[in-house]
Amino acid sequence: MSDPEFDLVILGSGPAGYVGAIRASQLGLRTCVIEKGKLGGVCLNIGCIPSKALIHQAEVFTTVPELEALGLSVDRSGFDYRKAFERSRSVADTMSKGVQFLMKKNGVTVIPGTGKLACPSEIELEDGRRVKGGSILLATGSRPKSVPGFEVDGRAVLSSDEALMLTELPGRVLILGGGAIGCEFAHIMSSFGVKVILVEMLDHLLPMEDAETTAVLERSFKKRGIEVHVRTRALSLAKGPSGATVVLEGPEGSRREETVDKVLVVVGRQPNTDGIGLDSVGIVPVKGFIPVGDWYETGAKGVYAAGDVVASPLLAHVASKEAEIAVEHIAGRDVPKRADPDTLPGAVYTEPQIASFGLSEERAKKEGIEYAKAVFPYRAVGKAVALGRSEGQVKILVSPKTREILGASIVGAEATELIHELLLAKAAELLPEDIAALVHAHPTLSEAVMEAARAAEGWAIHV
Repeated sequence: MSDPEFDLVILGSGPAGYVGAIRASQLGLRTCVIEKGKLGGVCLNIGCIPSKALIHQAEVFTTVPELEALGLSVDRSGFDYRKAFERSRSVADTMSKGVQFLMKKNGVTVIPGTGKLACPSEIELEDGRRVKGGSILLATGSRPKSVPGFEVDGRAVLSSDEALMLTELPGRVLILGGGAIGCEFAHIMSSFGVKVILVEMLDHLLPMEDAETTAVLERSFKKRGIEVHVRTRALSLAKGPSGATVVLEGPEGSRREETVDKVLVVVGRQPNTDGIGLDSVGIVPVKGFIPVGDWYETGAKGVYAAGDVVASPLLAHVASKEAEIAVEHIAGRDVPKRADPDTLPGAVYTEPQIASFGLSEERAKKEGIEYAKAVFPYRAVGKAVALGRSEGQVKILVSPKTREILGASIVGAEATELIHELLLAKAAELLPEDIAALVHAHPTLSEAVMEAARAAEGWAIHV
């Protein structure tokens, strides 16, 4: 048998694929990436990056009243959403080109095209060519999940893909799904003046997050005029000449109709595991996901999988970490067998932002885990008040016996940045008393983290 052309062949160039490729190259592996679209995958092209660009534009737009409060006159009649859209595409293109540069800089071979497993050591391209690797990493990502009866048509019914490509905003939109994507689109569209109706089947928005934390976001959304319907199901959809009518069923069985210009279906994502040759190597997906063992290796020796194709949180940074672990193991390094699920942060870029990691109060109760909690409000933080962004809180769960940090959640300004102090403390096995004793600059939002840690120790100063 001839030697493989590459030490590692990666199928897909999203946050798992391109990060895995760069790390593999750094470790001396001859690496190839096969990608059918633009480098960077969903995240850089039609996901994380362009959506955050739109969020920034939306938040700039909402500062107009603050400028007017200073006596300035702002003429909003010339507002053109297409400009915000074009800015988001420019950012996405820049990031994708950046990945292209990194591939070249690190000596990673990029092969455009669609591929599938032919055997545990070969990827077959659509033109019949085969690319041979000592190891294979499957990183084909995910796509929006469809809902029977609410199929995406790109006109009346949209997925997140189509919503990001809108050049004009609808007057009214109904969003099915109150997870991170649904809440972020609700934030964007409402900020630009769209009437938003947000529907979630479960008990509260962001069902995977702490309920006390998400309640702050829900109150904020309602203040902004976003209609929030939890414990509510969408029963049917009827398309009209310029929109759609959706029948909703509330928690008590009551029904109502909502007629809107667009329906945005964001009820989750499904892994891209069909058509990539899993059957050729004996891999049987479970609910669409690729089963993996230690170091993200599949049941086919030498074949690894990372990112959205694996049954772990479908987050870009999780995908990158999984790929790093896989390729470091391939390179013979001593690395953890898995990413620690209790140190994987979640981040939602609404206003206010939400960020968390580890144990939630609901999970602790469900699993019978003893905990104590400390909550510190943003309204007691001088910087938050000075910024006019005093809505929010920091919440820490600790073990009553060991004082170990079990989890944390933050809702408020810059929560997605602040969470990492607590996360680092958790990973470093520090205790709340260590954070409480650390001098934090004043005035900063991070003082809320310090005060929450002090509250956990029973001596918060500013409440």
